[in-house]
Amino acid sequence: MPRVAAFTDTYLPTVNGVTYTVKTWRDRWLARGGRMDIVFPKARGYSPDPGEHAVRSLPFPFYDGFYLGTPSVPEAVEDVDIVHAHTPFSLGLGGLRLSREVDAPFITSYHTPTSEYADYLAQREFLSNGLGRIAESYERWFFGQADTVLVPSADTKRHLTDEVGIESRVEVVPNGVDIETFRPADGTEFRHKHGIDTDRPLIGYTGRHGFEKSLTSILDAIDGMDVTVVFGGDGPARETLEARAAEMDMDIRFLGFLDREDLPSFYAALNVFAFPSPVETQGIVALEANAAGTPVVGVNAGALEDTVIDGVTGYHFEPGDIAGFRDGLERALANNAELSENCVSRRDQISVEAAVDQLLDVYERELAQYS
Repeated sequence: MPRVAAFTDTYLPTVNGVTYTVKTWRDRWLARGGRMDIVFPKARGYSPDPGEHAVRSLPFPFYDGFYLGTPSVPEAVEDVDIVHAHTPFSLGLGGLRLSREVDAPFITSYHTPTSEYADYLAQREFLSNGLGRIAESYERWFFGQADTVLVPSADTKRHLTDEVGIESRVEVVPNGVDIETFRPADGTEFRHKHGIDTDRPLIGYTGRHGFEKSLTSILDAIDGMDVTVVFGGDGPARETLEARAAEMDMDIRFLGFLDREDLPSFYAALNVFAFPSPVETQGIVALEANAAGTPVVGVNAGALEDTVIDGVTGYHFEPGDIAGFRDGLERALANNAELSENCVSRRDQISVEAAVDQLLDVYERELAQYS
């Protein structure tokens, strides 16, 4: 198998979608007998395993939990066949330099639109818009250096090719889900742990509580329904959500940040996962819920257009259509058994193993072109 050096600006102990993808891909790569070294910013609270190389870093003041690593290249990773950058920022530049020095294919993954970080740097809209345009210009340059850009969904591919204007090859390789971890299970214990009625339908969401994710629409859609609603995770919009929930005469719980080991039982306890966010590049939590046999009602925008298969693994609603959102939730509850069975039947298709198979195909194709 090709020897790979992967560069990322976010890794353990920070837990997010990028970290999850990089770590699970590496674990599967090693299990197949391959070598995939990781270069990442050093952070307190994590001791690297063999093949993980922490470089000097500084906390990024505008984005909690994010560190800026120096664009350095550890000597231990220089003997590689493939360089894979999971970031366009400082360590991604280090990966680009390494690929040029050793004449190896340069693969990049597009996890998050760079323009989204502008929101953390500018409080005024005109500043944010200006930084967003600069970010897209930088994306065109950086991802234009890649032999192949990997994206997790068809919608993200359209964004890169049609809006950003990337001319490199762009290929859809889903991040994949650990289906050994996320699987159908009895969610009764989770309900008991949190004092949740085991007979009442349970609708939930977990993930970052960002204003851009339109989470208040969940509260608008369930208003008056005979259900319990749970929010896992945290973020800047949580205070607004809690204030809105306090005005409603309903059973709405905020569980805070859930440890990764608690997520399988969380998904299994739900009857429906509610996902109104229009800004996802894949929406990995939707696939985790599906892997646990839980249908998803998601907005028909962004990556969720593809991640949620309407009428099969859940239902779509149009952006801003609260009545449509509510209708989707009610239909998902009414057809729960059938939708759950459909989700379970698709588990292999959304697995990390399937994603790594596609990743290997990309690597081998690029190596063949370099030989």
